[in-house]
Amino acid sequence: MKVWIDQELCTGDGLCEEIAPSVMILHSDGLAYVKEGDDILLQPGGRSSVAAVPEGMQDEVREAATECPGECIFIEAP
Repeated sequence: MKVWIDQELCTGDGLCEEIAPSVMILHSDGLAYVKEGDDILLQPGGRSSVAAVPEGMQDEVREAATECPGECIFIEAP
């Protein structure tokens, strides 16, 4: 599973970081980004910053996408 965030739709609410902190983070610009390990994928605009979801985090990522008020989290299944 892979995930990316469209920063143009992001409301900066932070629910994604609360639900899946090992995959999503609010950056200093107030928008959410995905990360792989310690690397924050800061290329805004979505698909250019696609992160692999770590084993065991799929349910949290799905929940973050469902709860996101901006509907900006997109999941790509293999």
